[in-house]
Amino acid sequence: MSAQFANPQYLTVQQLSAAIQNRRASPVEIMDILLDCIDRHDRRLHAFVTQYRNEARLAAEAAEMAIRSGHSVGPLHGIPIALKDIVEIQGRVTTGGSKVWQERVSTTTATIALKVKAAGMIVIGKTHSVEFAMGGWGTNQHMGTPWNPWDPEMARTPGGSSSGSGVAVAARLVPCAIGTDTGGSVRLPASWCGIVGLKPTVGRISTHGILPLAPTLDTPGPMTRSVEDAAMLFGILQGPDPLDPRTSWRPPDDPMPILRRGVAGLRLAVLPTAERSGVDREVLAAYDASVELLRRLGAQILDVDLPRRFSDFAELTGRIIGAEGYTLVGDIVDRMDLPVDDAVRPRIWVGKSLSARDYLRALAERESVKQEFASVFRDVDALLTPTTAKPAIQIAEVDQSGTPAVFTRMVNLLDLCALSLPNGFTAAGLPTSLHIIGKGYDEATVLRIGWAYEQATDWLARPPPGI
Repeated sequence: MSAQFANPQYLTVQQLSAAIQNRRASPVEIMDILLDCIDRHDRRLHAFVTQYRNEARLAAEAAEMAIRSGHSVGPLHGIPIALKDIVEIQGRVTTGGSKVWQERVSTTTATIALKVKAAGMIVIGKTHSVEFAMGGWGTNQHMGTPWNPWDPEMARTPGGSSSGSGVAVAARLVPCAIGTDTGGSVRLPASWCGIVGLKPTVGRISTHGILPLAPTLDTPGPMTRSVEDAAMLFGILQGPDPLDPRTSWRPPDDPMPILRRGVAGLRLAVLPTAERSGVDREVLAAYDASVELLRRLGAQILDVDLPRRFSDFAELTGRIIGAEGYTLVGDIVDRMDLPVDDAVRPRIWVGKSLSARDYLRALAERESVKQEFASVFRDVDALLTPTTAKPAIQIAEVDQSGTPAVFTRMVNLLDLCALSLPNGFTAAGLPTSLHIIGKGYDEATVLRIGWAYEQATDWLARPPPGI
C-alpha cells in the first residue's frame, strides 16, 4: 500500500474505492487496519454487537484476488460495511437490540444484505440498536449504549435508533454502515455523531428481512462520512424487489448524474421564525451560516408558511408507530418477567390502548396532512432545518418520555426523503447538523444540495478526539 493510503480508516468510501480499483490499496490491508481499530476502540465505544472477523478477512482476500485478476464486480468491491442489528442474515443472530432475542437466529437474509454483498462489499459485523428500534436518544438498558466519540470524558447521546452504526462510522471503525429510519433513526445519530445520513422515500430500498417497527414508515438508509458515499450506496441499494411490493412503485433513480450540478437556481425554503424557539443558540448559528452559504452558492432562499408546526407530527407519528409496533412486539413488552428496556416498554404501550378505529383515523389524517404539504413542495425544491434542536446531551440528562425527533418525524409521516450532514461544531466540540428535506422520490436533489454544501466546507475532515 502506498504511503498516501497508510491510514485507510480516515478515507471515505469513494477514496477507498479509487485506491482499491487503481491497485494502490489492498482490501486485505484495509480490513486488517479496520479490525485493529475496532480492537483498540470498540471496548469503550461499544458500537458493535458482533463482528464477523474471520469471514470478513476471507472475503477481503477473495476481493483482492478477484480485483487483481481483472474480475472486479464494481466500484464498491472490497469495501467494508456494517449492518444495524435488525438486518437479517440467515444463520446469524439478529437481536433487534433486545436481550430477549439475544439467541434469535435468522432464517432469512435481508435483500439489503444481499445487495451489498452482490456489489462486492464486505459485512464486517452488526451494530447496536435501541431495543426494537424504538427510540431516538440511542440508549439501550440491557444491551448497552454506544459511546458518542465526540466527548471522550462524558457519556452523551449517540442518537437512535441506529446508534451503533452512527458511532462506528464517526469513530472511523468502518467507512459506512446501514441504519433504519422510522421517525429519524438514521438522521439523529448522523447529527450527533457528525456524519452523513440519508433517509430515502419508503419504497426506494427493500425492507424485506429487516425487523419491522412500523412498516408504514420504516425505511433503511446509508450512513457515511461523505455525501458522495451516501449517493454511491443509495445507488446500489435501491430498486425493485418482489419480496417488497412497494419497491415497484417507482423506477430506480441514479443520483450521480446531477450530484455535481450545484445549487444555482434551486429554491430552498427555510425554517419559519416560529420554529426557531427552543433550538440551541449554537445550532441556530450553524444553521443560519449554512443557509447563507447556500445563498452565496446561488440558491434562492425562500420563506414559506407551513400548514402545521413540527411539534404537531410527534403525536400523530407516535400513534402509527405505537399501533404497528405493539402489534409486532406487544406480546413481549406485556410480559413483565422479560428484560425489556424500561424506556422502550411505555413507547410500545402507546399502541396498547389504541383501537382499530384510532389507528385507521391516524392513517387517514396522515393522508390529509400529506395533501396539505403538497402545495409547499410544489413551490420549493427542498426545506432546510437543523437535524436536531440541540447538540448531543449527557445521557444522565435524557428525558426518556420525550423525543429528539422534532424536525425528523415529519419526513417519515409525509413520505418525503431527507439528508443530514455536518454543518459545524459547538464551542465544546460537538457536531451540529443540517437537515435537507426533499420531495418524495427526489433523493437525487437532496444529495445534490448536500454535495454542493459539503464541497464548500471542511467539517467532514475532522475526526473525533483520540480517533
